[in-house]
Amino acid sequence: MPHSRSRRRSRRRALRREAPSIVPVLADEAHFARMRRYDTFAFDDHGSYLRHLDGLLRGLRAGQVPARAVLFDPVDYALFCQERGLDADTADSRVNYVAEVAAGGTTVPYAGQPLGRLLPQLRDAHACRLTWQSGTEVLARAGACGRCGAEIGKAAFARAARALSAVLDAAGTGSHHLVASVAVPGSPLVSALDVRRSSQDALYAHESAALALTTALAAGFATGSHGGLVLRTEAESPPGTGGPAPRDVVRGWRLDPAECWLRPLTAAEVFAAYCTDPVTRDPVAPEPGVDHAPGRELPHPGGALHC
Repeated sequence: MPHSRSRRRSRRRALRREAPSIVPVLADEAHFARMRRYDTFAFDDHGSYLRHLDGLLRGLRAGQVPARAVLFDPVDYALFCQERGLDADTADSRVNYVAEVAAGGTTVPYAGQPLGRLLPQLRDAHACRLTWQSGTEVLARAGACGRCGAEIGKAAFARAARALSAVLDAAGTGSHHLVASVAVPGSPLVSALDVRRSSQDALYAHESAALALTTALAAGFATGSHGGLVLRTEAESPPGTGGPAPRDVVRGWRLDPAECWLRPLTAAEVFAAYCTDPVTRDPVAPEPGVDHAPGRELPHPGGALHC
């Protein structure tokens, strides 16, 4: 009998290792403060909460349980409960919300990274989700061409994917950071993407971030909005003995509403865009170790977005 119980426990542990865990995370003080209004929320201090969270994640990893973290947004959670008629002050409602968000793919795998790395990763994933949702709504509202009936949103997305591919081809090998900002009607869309291209021409990028940036560009093309794309290429080779240190290079493009394409900025325009506070419009001191270069001409795909 003891041997039989031991075998059952061993089988349950093996099954548990194949059942991933989704762990919700309140990444900042503001989100944590909103959750404290619920009587069923067990924590009073964000620091203590994070320590317990770190212990939970480490425990799952020690038990060989695959875990993914998801950002818990209390504002979005309240709307979720309101739309579905759920009591927000219950653990069951929070579990349902986490399952819904995780189903959208906006999770971050936990691989033992410290919270100092995990929390920014979660914020980035959440921002990608919001950009993708907003951009998708813009594309859905774009409708169809009045002359040929083609779906404008679909055509705009294909054009945006081609534009992003052209930028990455122009960037070449190395590590690149891209930021797109598009002034669509309502709320501007901002999206970032980190990409690495190997010397064998293999591309490494987070799929959801690439989708969000492509969607932001597509929304700009579909609505004829203004915007821009900035590409920063990191210096990779170590400084040689006695020689100058390698420098990052920043290039930029603007969205051309008439052509529905990306047009290169001059070096002076890149400098002005990179060294201006986006909120106050005040000048910002140039970052050391960075060169501002003109954007490269991208081959136009030909034709209009729709007839």
